[in-house]
Amino acid sequence: MARALPRHSTQTQPLLLGAERLAGGLAQCTTLTYLGLGNNSIGPAGTESLARVLGQCKSLSRLHLLRNEIGPAGAGSLARMLPQCAALAHLNIWRNGIGDAGARLLAGVLAQCTVLSILDVSLNEIHTHEAERLRASWRGEAWCLRL
Repeated sequence: MARALPRHSTQTQPLLLGAERLAGGLAQCTTLTYLGLGNNSIGPAGTESLARVLGQCKSLSRLHLLRNEIGPAGAGSLARMLPQCAALAHLNIWRNGIGDAGARLLAGVLAQCTVLSILDVSLNEIHTHEAERLRASWRGEAWCLRL
C-alpha cells in the first residue's frame, strides 16, 4: 500500500491523484478495520474513488473523513457505499459541506446500515428539515447521531 500513497503536496490535483492511488491500494486491504483520512482535502472526486473500493473492505468498522470538502456529491458516493459496509459502526464526516442534499442522500440509506451506531455529520450546513429526516431514519441511540 505504500506505493499507493502520494508524495506530500499542497495542491488540489495531487491530493485527488493521491486519493485515487490510495483507493487502488485499499482494494487489496481486505482486513482493514479503521481508516482515518481527516483534513486531506479529498473532495467529491476523491471520495468517489475511495467509496468504490471501501465497500469491498468487509472488515471496515470505523471511517473518519472529517474536513475533506466532500460536499453533497461526496456524501452521495458514501451513501451508495454504506449498504455494502456490513461492519461499519462509526462514520465521521464532520465539517464537509454536505448540506441538505448530502443529508437527504445519507438519510435514504441509513435504514440499511444496521451496524452503524455512531454517525457524526455535524457542522455540515444541514437545515432543520433535513436534520429531522436524518433523525427519523436513524436506527441507533439518539446521542450517537451528531448533527
